[in-house]
Amino acid sequence: MAANYWESSQRRHWLFTREQLDDLRKKLEDQGQDLVQGYPLPQLRHLSIYFNQQIARLGKRLGVRQQAMATAQLYIRRFYSKVEIRQTNPYLVIATAVYLACKMEECPHHIRLVVSEGRNSWPDFFSGDTSKLGECEFFMISEMSSQMIVHHPYRTLTSLQGIFSLTQEESALAWSIINDHYMTDLPLLYAPHTVAIMAILLALVLRPNQTGVQSVGPAVGSIASAAQAALSSVHSSKPGSSDKQNAGPRTKVQRLANWLAESNVDIEDLVDCTQEIISFYEFQEQYNEKLTREQINRFVKARGLDK
Repeated sequence: MAANYWESSQRRHWLFTREQLDDLRKKLEDQGQDLVQGYPLPQLRHLSIYFNQQIARLGKRLGVRQQAMATAQLYIRRFYSKVEIRQTNPYLVIATAVYLACKMEECPHHIRLVVSEGRNSWPDFFSGDTSKLGECEFFMISEMSSQMIVHHPYRTLTSLQGIFSLTQEESALAWSIINDHYMTDLPLLYAPHTVAIMAILLALVLRPNQTGVQSVGPAVGSIASAAQAALSSVHSSKPGSSDKQNAGPRTKVQRLANWLAESNVDIEDLVDCTQEIISFYEFQEQYNEKLTREQINRFVKARGLDK
């Protein structure tokens, strides 16, 4: 079952519609109105960017590979769909997610080392007591109903890069886009193969340059238009259309469009997925790390969650 996404717990229990996800979060806020009003937090996207930065910080200290850090990010997103963030110490949750993800991705670290590096990373907000992380581990596993196996888009990207003759730079950019999608709700909304194809599409549209993926923000409108045009061409590439009489695709984007036309990939899902990641890049420009950190630290200290 672990090798088959279609039969996995990820598909059966951890894939939502936007409405379902919004309802889950609204219920959590409704149940803790006093905390929500007493300790305002930045938008979820900004929290996600901050959590990603902290996971990367801890992961670098521990030498954690990228896939394990991606698993940790998804654990945190799942966990906070079940538990209101103000009820927890996010720094402990981050360390626990990394510790647990390393176990599941077969690159484990001793609990004492994780606690030690967590203490070094956030000395004012992280206890050196290993039992705290152990308790949080069981809490996290329980909230996720012991459904810990994660299917990532990286495997699909690796299998498709030869089909579309991706250059090293294009593959690297697509990989980077997949890394970034963990800072959005996309892992809870779409199948991994949809995300991988979206990343390939954007990598081809962006055409890697010296500034890479960070150049998305200022040109988000033109990029969205180019991506939309590529997806729209899928319909004209359907088997039996007049365009099919032409020779092979003249560009990699055309080749991708032709491949999609013959596949079972849901184009509407791909369009939504593409729009979401582009919107995230645009939103990322407004991120204020200092404000986000201060608002998180405030409720952690005020509620004594750092003890």
